[in-house]
Parts: sequence; structure tokens; C-alpha cells
Amino acid sequence: MSQPVSSRSSRSAEFDAVDWQRWTPALDATLLFVVVGDQMLMIEKKRGLGAGKINAAGGKVDPGETPLQAAQREFEEELIARPLEPRKLGEIAFEVLDGPSIRIHVFRSDEIRGEPQETEEAIPVWAPLDDLPFDRMWADDRYWLPLLVEDRPFRVRTVFRGDALLGYEVIELDDPPA
Repeated sequence: MSQPVSSRSSRSAEFDAVDWQRWTPALDATLLFVVVGDQMLMIEKKRGLGAGKINAAGGKVDPGETPLQAAQREFEEELIARPLEPRKLGEIAFEVLDGPSIRIHVFRSDEIRGEPQETEEAIPVWAPLDDLPFDRMWADDRYWLPLLVEDRPFRVRTVFRGDALLGYEVIELDDPPA
């Protein structure tokens, strides 16, 4: 079982009103970031939740799929490339007050096979690790993505209303979440 190493948070009344002990997601989803050298491969999302934002390739876990299988499938569908040896580094409890509650399994790969291509769903975006486009990403990303860059496991809880971040808690773990 993963144990906390450190934590940081910014809480609000809306964040504290969520019963995190009983929190149950409406669905499971994935994000898969690729870090190669001093660059991170992400996508500009063309449709769906977060359209127009920069994020990682990912999407819903289908029935019968593991989160890892879903992460690989979504990456290949969105970028026509294949992540090599992805590993789970984090988990996000993404509570949207005016939308779905989503458990996001966050993966990292350090290598890909094939050249990422634009698809109907996504435009590939390479960004330098020291200048990630946080102003075009979900507001909570700036608090946990540095842990992924440093290859350190984490667990996150967030509360949003629309695009507005109302509160977050980032917990660094000694081992990746199961």
C-alpha cells in the first residue's frame, strides 16, 4: 500500500464538502504522458471534455479493459504512435460539481514508437519540460505534473466547477497507487 511522503493543498468550502472517504467516480479514465529527454509529448484536445486544452492522450476505460490497456489504446487512437513500457505514476479524483466524477489513472512512458500524428481527436504537442504550457492546461496540472516529470508517484483530489479549480490536494507517495 502506498504511503504519503508529502502533501500540499488549497481547500475551499466546496472541496471540504466532498466526502472523500465515500467518493465514487462515475467513470474511470486515463492520461498517458511521454517524456523523452527534455521534452514532453502532449495533445491539444479537439473535442469532448477539455476541448481546446493541452493535456495528455487518454480517455475512458472501456468495460473489460484495464486502465493500462485503455491508456495504450487511447494513445494509439489519438496520436497513431505507440508508447513503450508505460507505468502508472498517479491517480486523480476529479470531481466536477456540474459534470462527471472521474477517477483518472495517470501513466508515464519514456519512449514511443512511430511519429505522433494529428487525428480527428488530437494535435500532437511537444513542450520543453522547463516551459510546460500550464496556461493552456487544466488549472490543477501545475500542482501535480512536476511530480510526474520527476518520476515521483502521487495521488490528487480536485474539485472543479466548469473550468474553475475550487480546491485541490496533492499527495506525493512512496510507491505508485495500485
